[in-house]
Amino acid sequence: MHMIRTFLLIFGLTGMFLSCGNADDDVSFDLNGNGDLGLGKPVDDCLDFGPNELILSIQDQYTTLPGKVSVFFRVSDEFGNPVAGLTADQFTIYEQGRNDDCFSTISSSESQSRISPNSQIFQNHTLLVLDLSNSVLSGSLTELKSASASFIDNVMPAVPAESFQMAIYWFDGEDVLHELNPLTSSREELIAAVESIDSDFSNDPSTDLYGAVIKSTDLATDLLRDSEQNNTIGAASIVLFTDGTDQASRYSESQALDKVEKANSNISFFTIGLGAEIDSEVLEEIGKTFSVFAGNKEELEVTFNQLSQKVSERANSFYLFEYCSPKRDGSGENNLAIRVQHGGLQGAVQTSFDASGFTAGCQ
Repeated sequence: MHMIRTFLLIFGLTGMFLSCGNADDDVSFDLNGNGDLGLGKPVDDCLDFGPNELILSIQDQYTTLPGKVSVFFRVSDEFGNPVAGLTADQFTIYEQGRNDDCFSTISSSESQSRISPNSQIFQNHTLLVLDLSNSVLSGSLTELKSASASFIDNVMPAVPAESFQMAIYWFDGEDVLHELNPLTSSREELIAAVESIDSDFSNDPSTDLYGAVIKSTDLATDLLRDSEQNNTIGAASIVLFTDGTDQASRYSESQALDKVEKANSNISFFTIGLGAEIDSEVLEEIGKTFSVFAGNKEELEVTFNQLSQKVSERANSFYLFEYCSPKRDGSGENNLAIRVQHGGLQGAVQTSFDASGFTAGCQ
């Protein structure tokens, strides 16, 4: 299996109170020079599909004898918003052998096409980073705990899956990013950790916001490196909550923003700000994928829920599409086009595969 190390995560979201729409600047699917299509390329003109309104970005592809073709890709709309919940019957397969002038459609019944679990090749990590400085602990802790528990409930799968994990960290004024709960696929464990927070949690009333950004980015970078070493595709989301600005001055704004800007492109950054003391411009730059702000603590849970929907859509917009090819040994390199149709929109991508050794009996 040839794993592709880069795929970008991008979300468009209109905030309930105020949101940042700068995510278009973060798109860089320029894998192997093929732009948004990742490993793929535009389909041949003979198919005459027209322009793509949905983008299929191929992250990885491989074949398995006796005749299975597997393609791992992400689907987004033309604005970069993730498209989740697609089913196998929304995809059409086209193949072109060396003796074919154009592509032929492969029937669903003939190909046994399906959307398969991607847990063996994809690891999705979420780092929830909470500001537990004195202002939060004394003023909005109850609301933050409720909002965080709701976020966990919405983002984590109902049935635990090792490919979807979350960790919780917190910061105050110390030069430390404290671990509240390590990576786990258990909702119950994460929610219990949140419930354990009390008003005496912190010993430093200051806020080391920039330090938290830098340290959480380093953690996410390490997670992606571990995924790569395990021969899987990794993605990470940093979701950072704060109700204020950096007060500790341990690190500079430019250091934090530079860390975000130069981070691995597989890391998405989200920020949630609460109240009137935040610096919304800085939080928008830190939360370059998406940022949202709640005017008061009563709005906090709704705001967290709004973000959780987008985090879930992002994770579920990656698909492992598999089918049994009718191509057989001796046909060698073949072109493959996959087309998706959804909500009146369509998109397609072209790639190729080697059918050497293919025989009947694919399951």
